[in-house]
Formats: sequence, C-alpha cells, structure tokens
Amino acid sequence: MTTPSPDHDYVLAQLRHIAHGLGETLAPFCEVVVHDLTQQDHAIVAIHNNLSGRDIGDPMTELGGQRVSHPETPEVIANYPNRFPDGRQAKSTSIGIRDRKGRYIAALCLNVDLTVFQNLQNVLNRFGMTAATAEVSESLAPVGSQALLDHIDAFAARRSTTPRALKADERRALLRELKDNGLLEMRRAIDTVAQHLGISRTTLYLDTRKLTP
Repeated sequence: MTTPSPDHDYVLAQLRHIAHGLGETLAPFCEVVVHDLTQQDHAIVAIHNNLSGRDIGDPMTELGGQRVSHPETPEVIANYPNRFPDGRQAKSTSIGIRDRKGRYIAALCLNVDLTVFQNLQNVLNRFGMTAATAEVSESLAPVGSQALLDHIDAFAARRSTTPRALKADERRALLRELKDNGLLEMRRAIDTVAQHLGISRTTLYLDTRKLTP
C-alpha cells in the first residue's frame, strides 16, 4: 500500500469527472475505470459502462500492481490485448497518473469490447460479398460509356488534375476532343459527362453550344 500524497484526493476527484465524461461519450462499447493505486485491495473507485462485472472497491489489476512496484512503467500503455472475465476479447489502454514526486497514485483505464465490432465487421463483409461467377460481367453505366469516362480521365491526367477540377476553358477543350472522336454521340453521353465532371447537365449543354463548328 502506497502512502497517499497531498495530491491524492484532488487527482482522484478530477479523474472521476474525466471518467464520467468518457463513459458517456464511449457508451456502450467502452468500460472506463478509475483505480486508486494507493489502495491495492480496494483500488476501483469509479467504473462506467461496466463490461467486466467488477465493482467499486475491487482490487487493482496486475498492471496496477506493476506500476506501484515498478515506477519506471510507462505512463501510457495503449491498445494492448485483453479479455473480460467471460472470455470476450478486448483492447485496453491504461494511463498512469503520478504525484509531484513521481509516484504512481492512480490510473485511468479504458477497456473496449471488440466482439461488437468484430460482429459488425462480419456483417459488413458478408453484405459486401459478390458471387465469383466468371461468366457474368456487368456495368450499370450506359453501354459504351467506359470509353467516354476513360477519355475524360486521360484528358484530366494530362493536365495533372481531376475531371471535377477542370476549369471552364479546359472543359470546352475536353468537349471538343469528345465531339471530334464521336463520343458525344453515345447514348446518354451528356448525362454521363456531366455526372463525371460534377456539373449540371445545363452547364454542360451550354459549354457544348460554345464549341466552334
């Protein structure tokens, strides 16, 4: 047991406020715990979003004991693998708090339940799966529009920019190229070009009217 320093009560009071705010912000996925490292057998003084089933007054963890006996332990140990008592995977961050003499007197700990995110990731991966059927290859863009899009991208790349960043005079030069290559005759060409350039169909139509015969 470490003798409390003059900073002890003040530090713990501030940590309780911080833990409460973090608990509200990170609910319900993250358990936030404040440990009083001067009370080895009754270290937990605050716990929010209780995911581990511990109570106020429960003993400190092994890491807390290590901080007390080995002051050279880093103040911040972030994102280390952990487990809740029921076996759920977690990642934890432990922040040690020292007094003015450099002694560890408290710790603020965050324990994130990874199973929630792992389950969500599994759902997203499942949702994003496509059938590996080589016989089917389809685009939802109008037929032949890929050549149109490729020409626009190449035009912008030659000018070290992107299609949506083309200036008005550059757009007109692009439209001249597309017209000369017969690409504006494709079905829904104006709609496709306008969407790719990020401008309205009306603006693009007015640009085409300014092209010299």
